[in-house]
Amino acid sequence: MNEALKLTGVRAGYGPTVVLEDMELLLPARGSLAVLGRNGVGKTTLLATIMGLTTLHAGSIEYQRRPITRLPVYERARLGIGYVPQTRDIFPSLSVEENLRVAALSGGWAPAQVYELFPRLAERRRHMGNQISGGEQQMLAIGRALMGGPSLLLLDEPLEGLAPIIIEVLLQAIRRLMREEALGVVLVEQSAKLALELSDEALVLDRGRIVYHGPSAELLADPARLAALIVAV
Repeated sequence: MNEALKLTGVRAGYGPTVVLEDMELLLPARGSLAVLGRNGVGKTTLLATIMGLTTLHAGSIEYQRRPITRLPVYERARLGIGYVPQTRDIFPSLSVEENLRVAALSGGWAPAQVYELFPRLAERRRHMGNQISGGEQQMLAIGRALMGGPSLLLLDEPLEGLAPIIIEVLLQAIRRLMREEALGVVLVEQSAKLALELSDEALVLDRGRIVYHGPSAELLADPARLAALIVAV
């Protein structure tokens, strides 16, 4: 199997505080993974650990069969890992286009490609980051990650707090990235149904440990089990 991402025995957290225990994960190239669980179980920490933003206490991380455990964040981005944090982290005093260009890497997307994916951003390219809506900021955060030319995209609750019409736009864009651009995706999302419909595999966390790892379709077809895993683990 052509591997995109592999975690082996990962134990990680923030400083001396351990959040994740015994993380084992194997994501194939172009694969998609939904990360589910209640608030505070380690979902965001998992994405941050893959990106190199936490303290790694044990274990190893490989990307495309290359060890990245000791690499800084910017090196992981250059290798092809794109990260869209829950906080979006766009620059409020830069225009939409400046936000895109500041994240550009050789071989990455051009602003025109991002505008084609998100036409609303094209209309607002000269607006400052703090002058666009929350949904547009989310589009911009995803677009900025694409400017680095990733082959793996980490999305931390990209649909949170958005209007249904914006959610549908973002879902269509994510599906396109997966199917037409062949990007691998790791998606943290509170709406289990949406995440499972979008992904091939699912990972359910509880108290920093994996309690389910298997086909998304299997969980989607068994709502009682899904509810038990997420609500009453």
